[in-house]
Amino acid sequence: MLIDVSIVIIFLIANLIIGLLASKNINNFSHFSVGHRSFNSFIIFATLTASFIGGGYSLGNAAKVYSDGMMYAFALLGFSLKEILVAQFIAPRMDAHNDCFSIGDIIFKRYGLNAKIITGIFSVIICTGILGAQVGAMASIIDTFFKINVLWGIIVSFGIIIIYSSLGGMRAVVFADIFQFAILIIGIPLTFFIGLHYIGGLHSLIQKTPSGYINFFHSPGDVLLFISLFITFMFGETLVPPYVQRLFMAKTSKQTQRGTLYSGLISIPFFIIAGAIGLIALIMNPHIIPNQAMPYVIKETLPIGVRGFVIAGLLAIIMSSAAGFLNAASVAFVNDIIKPLKKDASERLLLVSAKGINFFVGVGAVFFALAINNILDILLYAYNFWSPIILVPLLAVIFNIDAKPKNFFYGASGGIITMLIWSQLLGSPFHISPVVIGILGNLALFIWSRKY
Repeated sequence: MLIDVSIVIIFLIANLIIGLLASKNINNFSHFSVGHRSFNSFIIFATLTASFIGGGYSLGNAAKVYSDGMMYAFALLGFSLKEILVAQFIAPRMDAHNDCFSIGDIIFKRYGLNAKIITGIFSVIICTGILGAQVGAMASIIDTFFKINVLWGIIVSFGIIIIYSSLGGMRAVVFADIFQFAILIIGIPLTFFIGLHYIGGLHSLIQKTPSGYINFFHSPGDVLLFISLFITFMFGETLVPPYVQRLFMAKTSKQTQRGTLYSGLISIPFFIIAGAIGLIALIMNPHIIPNQAMPYVIKETLPIGVRGFVIAGLLAIIMSSAAGFLNAASVAFVNDIIKPLKKDASERLLLVSAKGINFFVGVGAVFFALAINNILDILLYAYNFWSPIILVPLLAVIFNIDAKPKNFFYGASGGIITMLIWSQLLGSPFHISPVVIGILGNLALFIWSRKY
Protein backbone atom coordinates (compact mmCIF):
# COMPACT_ATOMS: atom_id res chain seq x y z
CA MET A 1 0.00 0.00 0.00
CA LEU A 2 2.98 2.30 0.59
CA ILE A 3 3.79 2.21 -3.14
CA ASP A 4 0.20 3.15 -4.03
CA VAL A 5 0.14 6.00 -1.51
CA SER A 6 3.47 7.28 -2.86
CA ILE A 7 2.11 7.33 -6.41
CA VAL A 8 -0.95 9.29 -5.26
CA ILE A 9 1.20 11.79 -3.34
CA ILE A 10 3.44 12.28 -6.39
CA PHE A 11 0.31 12.85 -8.51
CA LEU A 12 -1.04 15.48 -6.11
CA ILE A 13 2.31 17.28 -5.95
CA ALA A 14 2.60 17.19 -9.76
CA ASN A 15 -0.84 18.80 -10.06
CA LEU A 16 0.18 21.56 -7.70
CA ILE A 17 3.45 22.20 -9.57
CA ILE A 18 1.76 22.23 -12.99
CA GLY A 19 -0.90 24.60 -11.71
CA LEU A 20 1.63 26.94 -10.13
CA LEU A 21 3.84 27.01 -13.24
CA ALA A 22 0.81 27.84 -15.39
CA SER A 23 -0.12 30.66 -13.00
CA LYS A 24 2.58 33.01 -14.26
CA ASN A 25 1.52 36.19 -16.03
CA ILE A 26 -2.09 36.08 -14.83
CA ASN A 27 -2.35 39.83 -14.43
CA ASN A 28 -5.98 40.65 -15.11
CA PHE A 29 -9.49 39.22 -14.98
CA SER A 30 -9.50 38.33 -18.69
CA HIS A 31 -6.48 36.03 -18.28
CA PHE A 32 -8.05 34.49 -15.18
CA SER A 33 -11.38 33.69 -16.86
CA VAL A 34 -10.54 32.56 -20.43
CA GLY A 35 -6.75 32.36 -20.59
CA HIS A 36 -5.47 34.05 -23.74
CA ARG A 37 -8.12 32.62 -26.12
CA SER A 38 -5.35 30.75 -27.93
CA PHE A 39 -5.96 27.02 -27.32
CA ASN A 40 -6.11 24.43 -30.11
CA SER A 41 -8.70 21.69 -30.67
CA PHE A 42 -6.75 19.00 -28.76
CA ILE A 43 -6.52 21.19 -25.67
CA ILE A 44 -10.24 22.01 -25.91
CA PHE A 45 -10.97 18.29 -26.27
CA ALA A 46 -8.80 17.32 -23.29
CA THR A 47 -9.93 20.07 -20.90
CA LEU A 48 -13.62 19.72 -21.81
CA THR A 49 -13.54 15.93 -21.39
CA ALA A 50 -11.63 16.15 -18.10
CA SER A 51 -14.10 18.76 -16.88
CA PHE A 52 -17.35 16.87 -17.52
CA ILE A 53 -16.11 13.37 -16.63
CA GLY A 54 -16.30 14.13 -12.93
CA GLY A 55 -17.24 12.08 -9.91
CA GLY A 56 -20.89 11.92 -10.92
CA TYR A 57 -20.33 10.46 -14.40
CA SER A 58 -17.73 7.95 -13.18
CA LEU A 59 -18.15 6.86 -9.54
CA GLY A 60 -21.78 8.01 -9.43
CA ASN A 61 -22.48 6.19 -12.69
CA ALA A 62 -21.00 2.92 -11.32
CA ALA A 63 -22.93 3.39 -8.06
CA LYS A 64 -26.28 3.80 -9.84
CA VAL A 65 -25.61 0.79 -12.07
CA TYR A 66 -24.64 -1.24 -8.98
CA SER A 67 -27.97 -0.42 -7.30
CA ASP A 68 -30.36 -0.08 -10.25
CA GLY A 69 -28.84 -1.43 -13.46
CA MET A 70 -27.33 -0.28 -16.76
CA MET A 71 -30.28 2.00 -17.49
CA TYR A 72 -28.37 4.88 -15.92
CA ALA A 73 -25.19 4.28 -17.94
CA PHE A 74 -27.14 4.23 -21.22
CA ALA A 75 -29.21 7.24 -20.14
CA LEU A 76 -25.94 9.16 -19.80
CA LEU A 77 -25.55 8.86 -23.55
CA GLY A 78 -28.01 11.75 -23.65
CA PHE A 79 -25.08 13.86 -22.48
CA SER A 80 -22.91 12.43 -25.28
CA LEU A 81 -25.57 13.32 -27.86
CA LYS A 82 -25.78 16.81 -26.41
CA GLU A 83 -22.02 17.36 -26.83
CA ILE A 84 -22.18 16.21 -30.45
CA LEU A 85 -25.10 18.56 -31.14
CA VAL A 86 -23.28 21.44 -29.42
CA ALA A 87 -20.28 20.76 -31.67
CA GLN A 88 -22.43 20.77 -34.81
CA PHE A 89 -24.81 23.65 -34.15
CA ILE A 90 -23.53 25.88 -31.32
CA ALA A 91 -19.71 25.85 -31.43
CA PRO A 92 -19.62 27.35 -34.96
CA ARG A 93 -21.65 30.31 -33.65
CA MET A 94 -19.20 31.19 -30.89
CA ASP A 95 -17.21 33.65 -33.01
CA ALA A 96 -20.10 36.08 -32.43
CA HIS A 97 -19.38 35.92 -28.69
CA ASN A 98 -15.58 35.95 -28.57
CA ASP A 99 -15.75 39.15 -26.52
CA CYS A 100 -17.54 37.34 -23.65
CA PHE A 101 -16.16 36.00 -20.38
CA SER A 102 -19.29 34.26 -19.10
CA ILE A 103 -22.81 33.16 -19.99
CA GLY A 104 -24.03 36.36 -18.32
CA ASP A 105 -22.26 38.37 -21.02
CA ILE A 106 -24.20 36.52 -23.73
CA ILE A 107 -27.48 36.97 -21.87
CA PHE A 108 -26.76 40.70 -21.38
CA LYS A 109 -26.62 41.31 -25.13
CA ARG A 110 -30.31 40.55 -25.54
CA TYR A 111 -31.97 40.80 -22.12
CA GLY A 112 -30.09 43.48 -20.19
CA LEU A 113 -28.32 43.93 -16.86
CA ASN A 114 -30.89 42.39 -14.50
CA ALA A 115 -31.01 39.20 -16.56
CA LYS A 116 -27.21 39.06 -16.46
CA ILE A 117 -27.20 39.27 -12.65
CA ILE A 118 -29.83 36.53 -12.35
CA THR A 119 -27.81 34.35 -14.72
CA GLY A 120 -24.74 34.93 -12.55
CA ILE A 121 -26.63 33.85 -9.42
CA PHE A 122 -27.84 30.60 -10.98
CA SER A 123 -24.40 30.00 -12.52
CA VAL A 124 -22.91 30.03 -9.03
CA ILE A 125 -25.68 27.71 -7.75
CA ILE A 126 -25.27 25.09 -10.51
CA CYS A 127 -21.48 25.15 -10.18
CA THR A 128 -21.70 24.71 -6.41
CA GLY A 129 -24.12 21.80 -6.80
CA ILE A 130 -21.95 19.97 -9.32
CA LEU A 131 -18.93 20.67 -7.15
CA GLY A 132 -20.86 18.94 -4.37
CA ALA A 133 -20.89 15.77 -6.49
CA GLN A 134 -17.11 15.96 -6.73
CA VAL A 135 -16.81 16.36 -2.94
CA GLY A 136 -19.00 13.29 -2.47
CA ALA A 137 -16.85 11.29 -4.89
CA MET A 138 -13.67 12.43 -3.17
CA ALA A 139 -15.07 11.35 0.21
CA SER A 140 -15.84 7.90 -1.24
CA ILE A 141 -12.26 7.45 -2.49
CA ILE A 142 -10.68 8.64 0.75
CA ASP A 143 -12.93 6.42 2.84
CA THR A 144 -12.03 3.35 0.75
CA PHE A 145 -8.30 3.71 0.22
CA PHE A 146 -6.79 5.88 2.93
CA LYS A 147 -6.83 5.37 6.67
CA ILE A 148 -7.28 9.04 7.46
CA ASN A 149 -10.18 11.24 8.54
CA VAL A 150 -12.38 11.83 5.46
CA LEU A 151 -12.88 15.53 6.22
CA TRP A 152 -9.13 16.11 6.46
CA GLY A 153 -8.61 14.21 3.23
CA ILE A 154 -11.13 16.43 1.47
CA ILE A 155 -9.50 19.55 2.89
CA VAL A 156 -6.04 18.50 1.62
CA SER A 157 -7.17 17.40 -1.87
CA PHE A 158 -9.55 20.31 -2.42
CA GLY A 159 -6.94 22.63 -0.93
CA ILE A 160 -4.62 21.79 -3.82
CA ILE A 161 -7.39 22.50 -6.33
CA ILE A 162 -8.23 25.80 -4.67
CA ILE A 163 -4.57 26.90 -4.63
CA TYR A 164 -3.82 26.39 -8.30
CA SER A 165 -7.25 27.43 -9.60
CA SER A 166 -7.17 30.58 -7.45
CA LEU A 167 -3.67 31.61 -8.47
CA GLY A 168 -3.73 30.67 -12.14
CA GLY A 169 -7.39 30.78 -13.12
CA MET A 170 -8.40 29.09 -16.37
CA ARG A 171 -4.85 28.73 -17.68
CA ALA A 172 -3.79 26.72 -14.61
CA VAL A 173 -7.00 24.67 -14.76
CA VAL A 174 -6.46 23.83 -18.44
CA PHE A 175 -2.86 22.64 -18.06
CA ALA A 176 -3.76 20.58 -14.99
CA ASP A 177 -6.71 19.17 -16.98
CA ILE A 178 -4.41 17.93 -19.74
CA PHE A 179 -2.26 16.07 -17.21
CA GLN A 180 -5.33 14.67 -15.46
CA PHE A 181 -6.96 13.67 -18.77
CA ALA A 182 -3.94 11.58 -19.72
CA ILE A 183 -4.26 9.61 -16.48
CA LEU A 184 -8.04 9.17 -16.30
CA ILE A 185 -8.39 8.06 -19.92
CA ILE A 186 -6.08 5.13 -19.13
CA GLY A 187 -7.08 4.40 -15.54
CA ILE A 188 -10.82 3.74 -15.90
CA PRO A 189 -10.64 1.38 -18.93
CA LEU A 190 -7.75 -0.43 -17.20
CA THR A 191 -9.95 -0.97 -14.13
CA PHE A 192 -12.74 -2.36 -16.29
CA PHE A 193 -10.58 -4.87 -18.17
CA ILE A 194 -8.73 -6.10 -15.08
CA GLY A 195 -12.02 -6.35 -13.16
CA LEU A 196 -13.63 -8.18 -16.07
CA HIS A 197 -10.78 -10.69 -16.14
CA TYR A 198 -11.08 -11.11 -12.35
CA ILE A 199 -14.73 -12.27 -12.56
CA GLY A 200 -14.10 -14.59 -15.50
CA GLY A 201 -14.59 -12.46 -18.61
CA LEU A 202 -17.49 -10.98 -20.56
CA HIS A 203 -19.47 -14.22 -20.67
CA SER A 204 -19.30 -14.50 -16.89
CA LEU A 205 -20.39 -10.86 -16.52
CA ILE A 206 -23.50 -11.49 -18.63
CA GLN A 207 -24.27 -14.81 -16.93
CA LYS A 208 -23.93 -13.59 -13.33
CA THR A 209 -25.60 -10.19 -13.68
CA PRO A 210 -29.31 -10.18 -12.64
CA SER A 211 -31.39 -10.03 -15.83
CA GLY A 212 -33.15 -6.82 -14.83
CA TYR A 213 -29.82 -5.00 -14.63
CA ILE A 214 -29.12 -5.40 -18.35
CA ASN A 215 -32.60 -5.89 -19.83
CA PHE A 216 -34.18 -2.95 -18.06
CA PHE A 217 -37.32 -2.40 -20.20
CA HIS A 218 -39.95 -4.49 -18.40
CA SER A 219 -42.89 -2.10 -18.45
CA PRO A 220 -44.04 1.19 -20.01
CA GLY A 221 -42.93 2.84 -16.77
CA ASP A 222 -39.35 1.68 -17.33
CA VAL A 223 -39.37 3.09 -20.85
CA LEU A 224 -40.73 6.40 -19.58
CA LEU A 225 -38.10 6.53 -16.82
CA PHE A 226 -35.29 5.89 -19.32
CA ILE A 227 -36.55 8.57 -21.71
CA SER A 228 -36.85 11.03 -18.84
CA LEU A 229 -33.32 10.28 -17.62
CA PHE A 230 -31.91 10.48 -21.16
CA ILE A 231 -33.50 13.90 -21.72
CA THR A 232 -32.43 15.07 -18.26
CA PHE A 233 -28.79 14.18 -18.92
CA MET A 234 -29.07 15.69 -22.39
CA PHE A 235 -30.32 19.06 -21.17
CA GLY A 236 -29.28 19.15 -17.49
CA GLU A 237 -25.71 20.32 -18.14
CA THR A 238 -26.28 21.88 -21.55
CA LEU A 239 -24.21 25.06 -21.78
CA VAL A 240 -23.40 25.19 -18.06
CA PRO A 241 -20.75 27.82 -17.23
CA PRO A 242 -17.45 25.84 -17.45
CA TYR A 243 -18.41 24.23 -20.76
CA VAL A 244 -19.35 27.56 -22.31
CA GLN A 245 -16.08 29.08 -21.05
CA ARG A 246 -14.25 26.45 -23.07
CA LEU A 247 -16.17 27.57 -26.15
CA PHE A 248 -14.60 31.02 -25.67
CA MET A 249 -11.01 29.78 -25.36
CA ALA A 250 -10.01 28.42 -28.77
CA LYS A 251 -8.19 30.25 -31.53
CA THR A 252 -11.12 29.78 -33.91
CA SER A 253 -14.66 28.37 -33.83
CA LYS A 254 -13.42 25.53 -36.04
CA GLN A 255 -11.00 24.47 -33.30
CA THR A 256 -13.82 24.72 -30.78
CA GLN A 257 -16.13 22.60 -32.93
CA ARG A 258 -13.56 19.86 -33.48
CA GLY A 259 -12.55 19.65 -29.81
CA THR A 260 -16.17 19.52 -28.64
CA LEU A 261 -17.07 16.80 -31.14
CA TYR A 262 -14.16 14.58 -30.08
CA SER A 263 -15.17 15.08 -26.46
CA GLY A 264 -18.74 13.94 -27.13
CA LEU A 265 -17.61 10.87 -29.06
CA ILE A 266 -15.12 9.66 -26.45
CA SER A 267 -17.72 10.00 -23.70
CA ILE A 268 -19.83 7.20 -25.23
CA PRO A 269 -17.50 4.25 -24.47
CA PHE A 270 -16.38 5.90 -21.25
CA PHE A 271 -19.90 6.07 -19.79
CA ILE A 272 -20.61 2.44 -20.72
CA ILE A 273 -17.30 1.22 -19.25
CA ALA A 274 -17.72 3.21 -16.02
CA GLY A 275 -21.24 1.83 -15.61
CA ALA A 276 -20.11 -1.74 -16.31
CA ILE A 277 -17.62 -1.46 -13.44
CA GLY A 278 -20.72 -1.18 -11.23
CA LEU A 279 -21.88 -4.57 -12.56
CA ILE A 280 -18.47 -6.09 -11.81
CA ALA A 281 -18.70 -4.77 -8.24
CA LEU A 282 -22.20 -6.27 -7.91
CA ILE A 283 -20.95 -9.70 -8.96
CA MET A 284 -17.97 -9.48 -6.63
CA ASN A 285 -19.91 -8.30 -3.58
CA PRO A 286 -23.65 -7.49 -3.57
CA HIS A 287 -23.53 -6.09 -0.01
CA ILE A 288 -21.38 -2.95 -0.24
CA ILE A 289 -22.56 0.67 -0.23
CA PRO A 290 -23.30 1.66 -3.87
CA ASN A 291 -20.97 4.67 -3.77
CA GLN A 292 -18.13 2.22 -3.02
CA ALA A 293 -18.70 0.18 -6.21
CA MET A 294 -15.86 1.52 -8.35
CA PRO A 295 -13.38 1.98 -5.46
CA TYR A 296 -14.15 -1.60 -4.33
CA VAL A 297 -13.25 -3.07 -7.73
CA ILE A 298 -10.02 -1.08 -7.78
CA LYS A 299 -9.09 -2.13 -4.26
CA GLU A 300 -9.84 -5.82 -4.73
CA THR A 301 -8.64 -6.54 -8.27
CA LEU A 302 -5.74 -4.27 -9.18
CA PRO A 303 -2.13 -5.14 -8.30
CA ILE A 304 0.05 -2.82 -6.23
CA GLY A 305 1.41 0.03 -8.32
CA VAL A 306 -1.35 -0.23 -10.93
CA ARG A 307 -3.81 0.39 -8.10
CA GLY A 308 -1.98 3.57 -7.12
CA PHE A 309 -2.02 4.78 -10.73
CA VAL A 310 -5.77 4.14 -11.04
CA ILE A 311 -6.50 5.83 -7.69
CA ALA A 312 -4.63 8.81 -9.11
CA GLY A 313 -6.89 8.50 -12.17
CA LEU A 314 -9.99 8.69 -9.97
CA LEU A 315 -8.58 11.74 -8.22
CA ALA A 316 -7.80 13.23 -11.65
CA ILE A 317 -11.44 12.79 -12.69
CA ILE A 318 -12.66 14.61 -9.61
CA MET A 319 -9.99 17.32 -9.47
CA SER A 320 -10.35 18.29 -13.13
CA SER A 321 -14.11 18.66 -12.88
CA ALA A 322 -13.91 20.44 -9.52
CA ALA A 323 -11.32 22.93 -10.73
CA GLY A 324 -13.36 23.76 -13.82
CA PHE A 325 -16.54 24.41 -11.88
CA LEU A 326 -14.68 26.35 -9.19
CA ASN A 327 -13.21 28.66 -11.80
CA ALA A 328 -16.55 29.04 -13.58
CA ALA A 329 -18.33 29.89 -10.34
CA SER A 330 -15.83 32.58 -9.41
CA VAL A 331 -15.87 34.07 -12.92
CA ALA A 332 -19.69 34.15 -12.94
CA PHE A 333 -19.83 35.73 -9.48
CA VAL A 334 -17.35 38.46 -10.38
CA ASN A 335 -18.32 39.12 -14.00
CA ASP A 336 -22.10 38.78 -13.69
CA ILE A 337 -22.78 39.99 -10.16
CA ILE A 338 -19.93 42.15 -8.81
CA LYS A 339 -19.14 44.04 -12.04
CA PRO A 340 -22.76 45.10 -12.73
CA LEU A 341 -23.28 46.18 -9.11
CA LYS A 342 -19.91 47.92 -8.78
CA LYS A 343 -19.26 49.48 -12.17
CA ASP A 344 -16.12 51.36 -11.05
CA ALA A 345 -14.34 48.18 -9.85
CA SER A 346 -10.69 48.08 -10.89
CA GLU A 347 -9.11 45.13 -12.71
CA ARG A 348 -7.11 44.33 -9.58
CA LEU A 349 -10.26 44.23 -7.43
CA LEU A 350 -11.98 41.95 -9.93
CA LEU A 351 -8.98 39.61 -10.05
CA VAL A 352 -8.64 39.47 -6.26
CA SER A 353 -12.39 38.92 -5.90
CA ALA A 354 -12.34 36.04 -8.40
CA LYS A 355 -9.55 34.34 -6.49
CA GLY A 356 -11.33 34.79 -3.17
CA ILE A 357 -14.63 33.35 -4.43
CA ASN A 358 -12.94 29.99 -5.10
CA PHE A 359 -12.63 29.36 -1.37
CA PHE A 360 -16.23 30.19 -0.49
CA VAL A 361 -17.70 28.15 -3.35
CA GLY A 362 -15.56 25.18 -2.30
CA VAL A 363 -16.90 25.37 1.25
CA GLY A 364 -20.47 25.61 -0.06
CA ALA A 365 -19.93 22.51 -2.17
CA VAL A 366 -18.87 20.52 0.90
CA PHE A 367 -22.11 21.38 2.71
CA PHE A 368 -24.15 20.60 -0.42
CA ALA A 369 -22.52 17.17 -0.70
CA LEU A 370 -23.15 16.31 2.94
CA ALA A 371 -26.90 16.81 2.46
CA ILE A 372 -27.32 14.23 -0.36
CA ASN A 373 -25.98 10.67 -0.31
CA ASN A 374 -25.71 9.46 -3.90
CA ILE A 375 -23.24 11.29 -6.12
CA LEU A 376 -25.37 11.09 -9.28
CA ASP A 377 -28.43 12.25 -7.32
CA ILE A 378 -26.53 15.43 -6.43
CA LEU A 379 -26.12 16.15 -10.14
CA LEU A 380 -29.77 15.46 -10.90
CA TYR A 381 -30.81 17.81 -8.08
CA ALA A 382 -28.40 20.54 -9.18
CA TYR A 383 -29.79 20.46 -12.73
CA ASN A 384 -33.07 21.91 -11.39
CA PHE A 385 -31.26 25.23 -10.93
CA TRP A 386 -30.02 25.63 -14.49
CA SER A 387 -31.81 24.30 -17.58
CA PRO A 388 -35.38 25.17 -16.49
CA ILE A 389 -34.29 28.78 -15.94
CA ILE A 390 -31.44 29.74 -18.28
CA LEU A 391 -31.25 27.33 -21.21
CA VAL A 392 -34.15 28.52 -23.40
CA PRO A 393 -33.33 32.26 -23.38
CA LEU A 394 -29.61 31.46 -23.82
CA LEU A 395 -30.26 29.36 -26.93
CA ALA A 396 -32.44 32.16 -28.28
CA VAL A 397 -29.46 34.52 -28.18
CA ILE A 398 -27.03 32.00 -29.67
CA PHE A 399 -29.40 31.26 -32.57
CA ASN A 400 -30.15 34.97 -32.98
CA ILE A 401 -33.87 34.69 -32.28
CA ASP A 402 -35.48 38.05 -31.67
CA ALA A 403 -36.40 38.48 -28.00
CA LYS A 404 -36.79 41.19 -25.37
CA PRO A 405 -35.87 41.40 -21.66
CA LYS A 406 -39.44 40.54 -20.62
CA ASN A 407 -39.16 37.23 -22.52
CA PHE A 408 -36.25 36.18 -20.30
CA PHE A 409 -38.20 36.86 -17.11
CA TYR A 410 -41.41 35.24 -18.32
CA GLY A 411 -39.51 32.16 -19.44
CA ALA A 412 -37.45 31.89 -16.25
CA SER A 413 -40.56 32.32 -14.09
CA GLY A 414 -42.38 29.66 -16.10
CA GLY A 415 -39.45 27.27 -15.70
CA ILE A 416 -39.18 27.74 -11.93
CA ILE A 417 -42.93 27.53 -11.28
CA THR A 418 -43.57 24.42 -13.38
CA MET A 419 -40.45 22.70 -12.01
CA LEU A 420 -41.51 23.36 -8.40
CA ILE A 421 -45.14 22.33 -8.98
CA TRP A 422 -44.05 19.12 -10.68
CA SER A 423 -41.44 18.16 -8.07
CA GLN A 424 -42.80 19.55 -4.79
CA LEU A 425 -46.59 19.47 -5.17
CA LEU A 426 -47.03 16.52 -7.53
CA GLY A 427 -43.99 14.48 -6.53
CA SER A 428 -42.62 14.04 -10.09
CA PRO A 429 -45.29 11.62 -11.41
CA PHE A 430 -44.67 9.10 -14.20
CA HIS A 431 -40.90 9.21 -13.42
CA ILE A 432 -40.60 12.41 -15.48
CA SER A 433 -37.81 14.65 -14.23
CA PRO A 434 -38.65 18.18 -13.02
CA VAL A 435 -35.86 19.40 -15.31
CA VAL A 436 -37.79 18.25 -18.38
CA ILE A 437 -41.03 19.85 -17.18
CA GLY A 438 -39.22 23.04 -16.20
CA ILE A 439 -37.66 23.41 -19.65
CA LEU A 440 -41.06 22.94 -21.28
CA GLY A 441 -42.60 25.49 -18.91
CA ASN A 442 -39.85 27.99 -19.71
CA LEU A 443 -40.25 27.43 -23.44
CA ALA A 444 -44.04 27.81 -23.30
CA LEU A 445 -43.98 31.15 -21.45
CA PHE A 446 -41.01 32.40 -23.47
CA ILE A 447 -42.90 31.81 -26.72
CA TRP A 448 -46.18 33.16 -25.31
CA SER A 449 -44.53 36.38 -24.04
CA ARG A 450 -43.03 37.07 -27.50
CA LYS A 451 -46.54 37.37 -28.92
CA TYR A 452 -47.69 40.07 -26.48
